[in-house]
Amino acid sequence: MNDFLSESRRTRQRMTVDIAPLMDMVFILLIFFVVTSTFTRETGVDVTKPTAQTASSVDRESIMIAITRSGTIHINERQVSLSGVEDVLRQMLSRNPAREVVIIADRDSNTGVMVSVIDAANLAGTRKVSIAALSD
Repeated sequence: MNDFLSESRRTRQRMTVDIAPLMDMVFILLIFFVVTSTFTRETGVDVTKPTAQTASSVDRESIMIAITRSGTIHINERQVSLSGVEDVLRQMLSRNPAREVVIIADRDSNTGVMVSVIDAANLAGTRKVSIAALSD
């Protein structure tokens, strides 16, 4: 009997679970989701866009300017003063002058601030200024 137990212990192989194929699948799925997902760059602040029947999509290379309900202005998730909008836009347009500006104004924001931002964008040399809205 002792011979039988010692022999079974010697022939018994250690059982392991190989997780390499599982890790391969996880990395493949990760790559798939990164490649197929679309990344939209917004302004970094919560803005309630107004609706319009003629709203259309814009180019992804656009410069997004947000105007909040309280009247603060944000460009690329950075708060900018009204007097600094023109300078920031000049710097951004110097790298790519064909970029258009999209103003994402809260529907309850002050229209005077929006007009001033449009004016600053035109003074900075922007070729096209659009106002964002949700399609109706």
